[in-house]
Amino acid sequence: MQKKPFATIRDVARLAGVSAATVSGVMNKKAVARPEVQKRVEEAMKALDYHPDRMARSLKTGLSKVIGMVVPDLKNPFFVDLMCGVEEVARASGFSVIFSNSNKDQAIEKENLSMLYSHRVAGAVVCSTDAYTAYDSSMTRRFPMVFVDRLPVVGFKGRAVTVDNRRAAFNATRHLIEIGHEDIAIITGRMDLSGGFERVEGFREAMREAQLPIRDEYFQSGDFSVASGYAGTIKLLSLPTPPTAIFSCNNNMTLGVMRALTDRDLSSPADISVLSYDDFPWAAYFHPKLTAVAQPGLEMGRRAVHMLLGAIQSGGDTPEDEVIVLEAELIIRESTAPPWTRRAEAVSDGVMASR
Repeated sequence: MQKKPFATIRDVARLAGVSAATVSGVMNKKAVARPEVQKRVEEAMKALDYHPDRMARSLKTGLSKVIGMVVPDLKNPFFVDLMCGVEEVARASGFSVIFSNSNKDQAIEKENLSMLYSHRVAGAVVCSTDAYTAYDSSMTRRFPMVFVDRLPVVGFKGRAVTVDNRRAAFNATRHLIEIGHEDIAIITGRMDLSGGFERVEGFREAMREAQLPIRDEYFQSGDFSVASGYAGTIKLLSLPTPPTAIFSCNNNMTLGVMRALTDRDLSSPADISVLSYDDFPWAAYFHPKLTAVAQPGLEMGRRAVHMLLGAIQSGGDTPEDEVIVLEAELIIRESTAPPWTRRAEAVSDGVMASR
């Protein structure tokens, strides 16, 4: 079956009995036609299933109403939140979005950025899979970029929207300390990424402030994957003195933590408290309900697009060095509680008091 050719603006004009300029005026909502003429044009567009060729328009005018976005992991709910925030503001501003997934692969990310450039996007929101690929000077010269979540380099100079990871991790660790935990383990994310490094810094700061030791065996290196969360937890549970609490540095690793506890017939918080960096849409429906650091993913996406559109519309006249840092929220639910030794002491004290 032969593919039906796309209708052109001339086809619409011919069917409506008007000029192509009149059709263009109707599409652009310019008051150039009488109501009855406008109606004929709209009916002709509908009959022909006509849709403007945005690519051709952008090539002709040099103005594109399309932006791009690159994320490292479409399966992660946090990045889905980012994408929803980006799409919401872009749509309200008359822009379409081309989404692409690098699958945490540097080569694919570079290909995705080249693909966006070939589609003549006006700019891009990028959550980089590594510290340098998207920040490469040849990339940033192609179109305006706003980095979201991860800053590409130390001392970054450019446009970005991120979260105060250090402060959020500090508050999360302090919560565990305040409810009585001293033997606290951490499963880190990738230390070559700004978020992974900053969360560890916040953890260390809270432990130092409380004058608690950071034991080497309680420091497990992960890579933000479910598998690394599982492997790190199994190692921690196999220690002669396991920790009483685990701080997992992202949501995927937390899934691995919870699966490892189940495989060892342990529960949280009865046997061990679990605190997750990154909330889940379904965290409140877990058993137990997860205590988690909730990042403002939707708002990060919204702010990133506002910043990007400002750069696009100003033609580069807006400041290139602008980093917005948002605050994350610690949501205390059921997976964190005083360590069982403290609970036993409290029960014992209560029994003695009742006597």
